[in-house]
Amino acid sequence: MTDTARARKLADRIRVVVAETLQRRIKDPRLGYVTITDTRVTGDLREATVFYTVFGDEEERTASAAALESAKGVLRSEVGRQTGVRFTPTLTFVPDALPDNARTIDDLLAKAKAADAQVREASEGAAYAGEADPYRKPDEDDDEGPEPETGSEGTTQA
Repeated sequence: MTDTARARKLADRIRVVVAETLQRRIKDPRLGYVTITDTRVTGDLREATVFYTVFGDEEERTASAAALESAKGVLRSEVGRQTGVRFTPTLTFVPDALPDNARTIDDLLAKAKAADAQVREASEGAAYAGEADPYRKPDEDDDEGPEPETGSEGTTQA
């Protein structure tokens, strides 16, 4: 039976350890401005996937990926030393798709804004197809209220 709470705690600890180790101990010149965004651990605590982003162009991303792969052993031994688990999980580094998704969403929002501007521009001089207010309203002369009810003998009841 897997303990998801324990896996989450271990994943959070691995994220912190990897980030601190990259900042303090790894001195690889290929390593650019790397941010560890998320870590996920399998239920059996044997494998950890570390998601990261790199600030820069495609060349810096590939260089940082190579630097992370070469530093994997140092990072795994540091994770094992600081977490104290029986079996240190193997680390897999995966570039996070979050910046690409955010860029796609920004592009879609820009397209929607342009389409809204076109609709606004087209509707500036437009007139209503029918009346300005298409809803029915009660007649103006019905303002006095309902008619008084009459009884069976024709007299008005109060």
